[in-house]
Formats: sequence, structure tokens, C-alpha cells
Amino acid sequence: MLTKTRIDVTMRVTGSVMVIVAYFVVLHVNTFMGVIMHTFADAISVPYFVRTKSWDVVLMLGFLLCISASKLWIG
Repeated sequence: MLTKTRIDVTMRVTGSVMVIVAYFVVLHVNTFMGVIMHTFADAISVPYFVRTKSWDVVLMLGFLLCISASKLWIG
């Protein structure tokens, strides 16, 4: 029997893959694009952790989003 995957689970998996790709992009391609990718990856992962009440992860992602945003604004 097939189960229906929740959209937030798909977003979390996509976000996890994007974090790894973004890390590579930051180190080897372009810092600005890597930070944009990392910010997006963190943001799409948050709904899953809110639903599962993993507040420690939500807090950590919030800090990472703030750090990424500061890099985007300051340059």
C-alpha cells in the first residue's frame, strides 16, 4: 500500500540536499549564490520541524537564517 507523503517532508528532504549543494557552491563556485541557496534550503525545512515540534532545530535554523541574511545584506 502506498502512503501519501506530506509536502513538508518533501520540503525537508529537498532542503537537506540543497544545504549540501550550497556548501559546495560556497566553497568552490560563488559565495553569494551559495548563501542564497543555503538560506532557501533552511527556510523550506522549517515547516517540517515546526510540525514535529522540534523547537531546538527551529531555533538553530532561525540563527542560521539570520547569519545568512546578514551576509546577503552586508555583502
